[in-house]
Amino acid sequence: MKALAIPRKRLVSIIGGSAGNLVEWYDWFAYAAFAIYFAPVFFPKADPTAQLLNSAAIFAVGFVMRPIGAWVMGRFADTRGRKAGLSLSVALMFSGSMLIAVAPTYATAGLLGPATLLIARMLQGLSLGGEYGASATYLSEMAPREHRGFWASFQYMTLCGGQLCAIFVAVVLQGFLTEAELTAWGWRIPFVIGALLALGVYLLRRNLAETPSFENQAVDRPVSTAKLLWTEHRRESILVGMLSAGGGLAAYTYTSYMQKFLYNTVGFDKATATYIIAAALLWFTAMQPVFGALADKFGRKPMLLLFGIGGAIAAVPTFMTLETVTSPVVAALLIMIPLTLQSGYSANNALVKAELFPAHIRGLGVALPYAIGNAMFAGTLEIVALGLKDAGIERVFYFYVAFVIAMAGVATLLLPETRERSLIVED
Repeated sequence: MKALAIPRKRLVSIIGGSAGNLVEWYDWFAYAAFAIYFAPVFFPKADPTAQLLNSAAIFAVGFVMRPIGAWVMGRFADTRGRKAGLSLSVALMFSGSMLIAVAPTYATAGLLGPATLLIARMLQGLSLGGEYGASATYLSEMAPREHRGFWASFQYMTLCGGQLCAIFVAVVLQGFLTEAELTAWGWRIPFVIGALLALGVYLLRRNLAETPSFENQAVDRPVSTAKLLWTEHRRESILVGMLSAGGGLAAYTYTSYMQKFLYNTVGFDKATATYIIAAALLWFTAMQPVFGALADKFGRKPMLLLFGIGGAIAAVPTFMTLETVTSPVVAALLIMIPLTLQSGYSANNALVKAELFPAHIRGLGVALPYAIGNAMFAGTLEIVALGLKDAGIERVFYFYVAFVIAMAGVATLLLPETRERSLIVED
């Protein structure tokens, strides 16, 4: 542990940035975790799959907003500072979560209910579009060179932690409230919690230190724009988009959508499905610093290839085996297999992207291609999965997941080994 020691000020900044990232992702994933409860009150149809499809459509709209948030706040972080970008993103997340918490239902306000849900999710999408780029850039720039993989892995570790917290809140509420109470009003509680946490993080982030990479830039540096990103860093942007598409789709498939798959396809009840995902997420969260440290020792590309090749091979067998599982323990262990492979990507993807771009456009370069890749594939995965299930050809989705992960593997092969060619020059 002595080798991992870093100055106190830098350590406090890493912890502060990580804590804020956790809260942002808690707010984002609370929607996915509680959709099985609030879908009926906003979309009153008898068929559970139809209800989930409607909530999934709004879930996808949040992803559509993420490239816009990435563009606006990526530029903001490149021009005003990483700390300023982090503060703005969490302020937007507070607004979106509070709006969901007080949204009227279809029974009380008609179409105003789902419309309010839509607007709130758009705000959350804007927020998260900026959060990923700002936090990934901030943590990567703050981490010391020798152990950058380990410290930067906390970006995704706290992302997992945010999702785990959302699942934990669901487990607690399921223990104290009946399913009828959760459907009627209990689903609002996690969004109130998220809004209050976001407010606290906003106050915390205002006092964080700025990164040396931003402070040491020349005064006459190029202005961060999407045009500059495309003309001067086109290849890197395309590869980051491909990598993000596979990584994002896999992450949402095995975590947020998997809860619905276990309930809607495998046949577990809602509470058991939640427990299974909670156990798998605990394992996934613990794997992040492990794979971050492995990337420091062996390089970033071997870890990414473990996901791109291994994840593509494992996808179809995992889903087909889960179809026949009746034991929650066996289901959790099965899901841990692709999540372990996924850790090769998740622990290192933010750092690799940050190391590909120079400081003057790093915030935008990390955020925008990532957000586009996620919007196109991760944001639409529930619509694709549920639509194929509704059409009676659900197994096509399994091969779709494998194909998109393989696309990330191809992108990895075309990337440089950024441990040796990092554009983060400060230590």
